[in-house]
Amino acid sequence: MAKTNFQYEKRQKELEKKRKKEEKLKRKQERGSESGESGESGDTQASGTEALPEPVEHDSQTETP
Repeated sequence: MAKTNFQYEKRQKELEKKRKKEEKLKRKQERGSESGESGESGDTQASGTEALPEPVEHDSQTETP
């Protein structure tokens, strides 16, 4: 009897989860853009990543006190 390929099954489950997550995010963005027309802050709160400030890199070698 052949052995079950668990790695293949696991990979398929991961791909399915990823696909569903992307579809959900897409629907959420579409819904946010429709209801967010009246409020500008709705789009940044829906995605979550745009509200965060960009990290600032400090190079200690170039700064002189």
